Amino acid sequence: MPDYGQQIEFGYFLVPDAGDPEGVLETAVLADRLGYDLLGVQDHPYQPRHLDALALLGVILARTREVRVFHAVANLPLRPPAAFAKAAATLDVLSGGRFEAGLGAGGFLGPAQAMGAPALTAGESLEALEEAVAILRASWSGESPLRFDGRHYQLNGIRLGPLPAHPIKIWLGAAKPRGLALTGRVADGWVAPLMNYMPPAGSLAAQELIDRAARQADRDPRAIRRIELVPGEFAAAAPAPARDTDPAIVGPPEHWAEVLTHLALDLGFSSFVLVAPPDPDTLRTFIEDVAPEVRERVAAARADRSPVAPERLT
Repeated sequence: MPDYGQQIEFGYFLVPDAGDPEGVLETAVLADRLGYDLLGVQDHPYQPRHLDALALLGVILARTREVRVFHAVANLPLRPPAAFAKAAATLDVLSGGRFEAGLGAGGFLGPAQAMGAPALTAGESLEALEEAVAILRASWSGESPLRFDGRHYQLNGIRLGPLPAHPIKIWLGAAKPRGLALTGRVADGWVAPLMNYMPPAGSLAAQELIDRAARQADRDPRAIRRIELVPGEFAAAAPAPARDTDPAIVGPPEHWAEVLTHLALDLGFSSFVLVAPPDPDTLRTFIEDVAPEVRERVAAARADRSPVAPERLT
């Protein structure tokens, strides 16, 4: 898989824990202060143990200064696209351009339907997602009045605003062929499943599907950001040599840097979102020890055009 050459970014996967709302916000503020690029928040509105992700992102943006936020990923069946477009644009304006749109077709359709979402099959949900992307793009372009006559969504001359403060990126969460092809056709990025669901070895075939669909749509695959959700923990030593079948990264910062450099140069990922308990030392180690080393290694490999290093893990 080629190195797509995109700037390397680092983020944290924030659990919207309704049992500790102030702790959630303290972690977000810490990540911002430490210099994280991104905060991703999962979106399961039917989960009683979770805060509402969209409302939470708004409060996070109000309490932080630099970090960008996104759903990892938003449950579209429970967030109608025209209403979501307005909310996203509002948060982007109020934060000075720090909102990105992570979207999914809805991985748990039954609970979503129990909460009032349309009763759709998995295939119909993907159709609705494609329509939603078109509505979001049109909404943020300033097109007005906006009309859309789709199978799942209809807009009849609505005037939407405000315009976002920056071109909001649309990152799709996908794991199966149809969703991956849709990502290649219409999205600005791919939020890959957690490594314990899709280890790096599985992402090779997934990225090939994205790239093929992008080229068929006359799009440059290199323009599609690849976001990896990385579970793991820091330890004095790695329990075994790293492999592309590993569901997580475990080891010292040097081991993490080696694996993430491999994921960037060999597999094309450019954003790494840490999935770990909100321990301040863990957050500091990832952004202060691992991130600079990965950026340095990737930059050196790109500068001298040497063979991709480290070599592909077995």
